[in-house]
Amino acid sequence: MTECKQQALDAKTASQSLGLCKTTEKNEALQAMAREVLNREQDILAANDKDVAAGKQNGLSDYLLDRLRLSPERLQSMSNGLHALVDLPDPVAVEPETWTRQDGLVIENRRVPLGVIAMIYEARPNVTVDAAGLCLKAGNAVLLRGSSSAVHSNMALVDAMKAGLKACGLPETSVQLINPENRDTVRELGQMRGLVDVIIPRGGAGLIQTVLEQSSVPVIETGVGNCHVYIEASAKKDMAISIAVDAKTDRPSVCNAAETILVDEQWANANGRALIEALLAKGVTIRGDENIRRLHDDVKPADDEDWATEYLAPIVALGTVPDTDAAIAHVQQFGTTHSEAIVTENVEKARAFQNQIDASGVYHNASTRFTDGAEFGFGAEIGISTQKLHARGPLGLGALTTNKYVVSGDGHVKGGTVQ
Repeated sequence: MTECKQQALDAKTASQSLGLCKTTEKNEALQAMAREVLNREQDILAANDKDVAAGKQNGLSDYLLDRLRLSPERLQSMSNGLHALVDLPDPVAVEPETWTRQDGLVIENRRVPLGVIAMIYEARPNVTVDAAGLCLKAGNAVLLRGSSSAVHSNMALVDAMKAGLKACGLPETSVQLINPENRDTVRELGQMRGLVDVIIPRGGAGLIQTVLEQSSVPVIETGVGNCHVYIEASAKKDMAISIAVDAKTDRPSVCNAAETILVDEQWANANGRALIEALLAKGVTIRGDENIRRLHDDVKPADDEDWATEYLAPIVALGTVPDTDAAIAHVQQFGTTHSEAIVTENVEKARAFQNQIDASGVYHNASTRFTDGAEFGFGAEIGISTQKLHARGPLGLGALTTNKYVVSGDGHVKGGTVQ
């Protein structure tokens, strides 16, 4: 038996215990995990330094290094996220939906944990803590298969959380780290139907596609974020520039950052240069169509590939469209059903955009950067789903549960009457 399969078996056993835990027990464990993350700050940061140094040596891009790097502030944020989960309702403790048939048969629809969740993700140690906390609160065991670039950071974080679980008497195997040095573990996890209940891949398009192709276990697809901001003709100048700049530059390396800004031709003629200069002032490289390039000498030419690219960097594709219908058509062609925004004072056009765009989040006069579990009030998030089954958008606690029908009778049989 491989190490990975043994870990899955242990997780299955742990999940059976977690599914019966009281909310208070899970909350105590979350608080203990949060404390241990901070208590072990020096060890975790030292481990992270190893990963960052190796990443630089191996030529990781700046955006991947940014995702990889930890700091006291980021560890505090991780700890705060675990504490925040304590204050959220337990999704499996909600009152079940109950109804009684005319013959007296009582049917309950209860929320129950999914069981064992396998997370497969890239160089983001914060996902290690977010995923563990969310899964635990919802009563699930989790198998964490991070990337080799974050191996030391993830080991230190998991050790800290295991210490918290142990202190509270919950199974340490509720949270386990899968060896990222063995590439076969991705395929192996995907074939563990019956042990692993669901796989959630979180990362680039290549990783997600690999998991989808190799898995017989159900997959919740967290998608690529080729997100758009469309500035319609009636948009207020300052608001539009503020939203576009925030969506692109607040944190360019994340999936809800804008990669393309579409501008109504009329608005571009009046305000396009100011938008360009605001983006350039933030260090953004602009790749524009012919109309945009006429407005500023520092705009580079855009080609067809730019409209379909998730840069995850301070680069943006900037183009003009004649009207809202053209903007919608562009987003439908190049978008990845993640997060899209329209800036306009025309409510009718805003509603048309929001109704016609197929995405997990569609914004009016707001930045795409709000597509986030914490911003939506979910506490942390385990990912952002761009598919339609069984959950969509930021995946919070409720998305980590399923339902079970519990039926109670008094001698009921299908072929006759109650005796």
